[in-house]
Amino acid sequence: MNLSNPTLITFVIYIVAMILIGFIAYRATKNFDDYILGGRSLGSFVTALSAGASDMSGWLLMGLPGAIFVAGLSESWIAIGLIAGAWLNWLFVAGRLRVHTEYNHNALTLPDYFSHRFEDESRLLRIFSALVILVFFTIYCASGVVAGARLFESTFGMEYGTALWVGAAATILYVFIGGFLAVSWTDTVQATLMIFALLITPLFVIFSLGDMGAVMDTIAAQDPSNFDMFKGLSFIAIISLLGWGLGYFGQPHILVRFMAADSVKTIPNARRIGMAWMILTLAGAVTVGFLGIAYFADNPAVAGAVTENGERVFLELVKLMFNPWVAGVILSGVLAAVMSTLSAQLLVSSSALTQDFYKAFLRKGASQTELVWVGRAMVLLIALIAIGIASNPESKVLGLVSYAWAGFGAAFGPVVLISLVWKRMTRNGALVGMLVGAITVVVWKEFIGLGLYEIIPGFIFASVAIYLVSLMDKAPADSIQQRFDAADAEYRAG
Repeated sequence: MNLSNPTLITFVIYIVAMILIGFIAYRATKNFDDYILGGRSLGSFVTALSAGASDMSGWLLMGLPGAIFVAGLSESWIAIGLIAGAWLNWLFVAGRLRVHTEYNHNALTLPDYFSHRFEDESRLLRIFSALVILVFFTIYCASGVVAGARLFESTFGMEYGTALWVGAAATILYVFIGGFLAVSWTDTVQATLMIFALLITPLFVIFSLGDMGAVMDTIAAQDPSNFDMFKGLSFIAIISLLGWGLGYFGQPHILVRFMAADSVKTIPNARRIGMAWMILTLAGAVTVGFLGIAYFADNPAVAGAVTENGERVFLELVKLMFNPWVAGVILSGVLAAVMSTLSAQLLVSSSALTQDFYKAFLRKGASQTELVWVGRAMVLLIALIAIGIASNPESKVLGLVSYAWAGFGAAFGPVVLISLVWKRMTRNGALVGMLVGAITVVVWKEFIGLGLYEIIPGFIFASVAIYLVSLMDKAPADSIQQRFDAADAEYRAG
């Protein structure tokens, strides 16, 4: 590995900058509320970009462009579904969740919110939801560690084992030091880097190819069906791709951004910023993949890497389009995508262990300082488990990542959404809804299938279960309904 490599130098500068932000956030972290929720102090810009960056992992810069490069525009349905789902999440959940979590004992985590929203003295909601978070996010974190290792391995020729630790160490360090503020501030920088990378690269590809009409002719000459949005897709396949958008209602690492906004009045502006960022980055990713078809058709001599692996189309175009210093900055966008999602997942997992197990069951009277240090210890513990799983990149456990988005979306999504709009919902309705959603995802995936993405039946069945069980239950206590009404009134006034 050449230590004078400009790309390596820019990566090192970028990582050092992220760690410095972690130290700045450390000085602003006074208590556990600050460490896991930033003291509910995020403005609209940081709320929007940190939600976007924590959502979009390396898939945005590698997986999506690669899919478009290989199969054409028919692969863009998932982007349309994600945009619709994210917009509905901002519209119906973001503001309400910000207010309702504050009214419900200033809840710091989703399990915390569920427990107080339904006055669950049995603690079953807290235990089950925290376990779901820990299991799915530990696997999710492992996939992020693998993605980071693969990036360092392919860019700098590192051994996989070395790349594993190098890729994970920087993220772990700034989460450990600075907590939620560090994650949110670095997410904002990373989101900016990601949008810069995805908007500038297509422009340079177009300039290098010359005439846009000729570009379209080249793509059509390769395969006219590249332009066909419906190529090889049945109605069920399209619905399944659009169904990815349902996942947003239940993703803890995204929902926690809404909880951390400084007020409900911040949300509308954050929604506009967040959706603009998301639409531009997804459009950029689709464009990169699509233009890559024309570029490598015109330049077959440099197409070896993308022919072998379509997911390298963005990386290869950047290396070919830009001088090494600029390429280093743009390729840092891939690292940013990986680090932003991994950091958000590490922190949510740490929060679940610290707030929902340690404080709730072991040390109710723990001081704020003690909780912050326990939270830091939990970040290290989860990270080490994730690195252990990732040390075997072929591990079948990583295949479970395909369940995680659907699992969270079906288990938590209906519970979160309905609990914010219907005061008649009960504890038993929430618990049964979570169980039905999670079980449906697994059973559908393993035994039924039918070509339909499992989040769709999971979300529908969980919603029906919540409604029916809540109606069969006795009405919630007056205190629950009064608290709901007060929170709802504040939301509408905002």
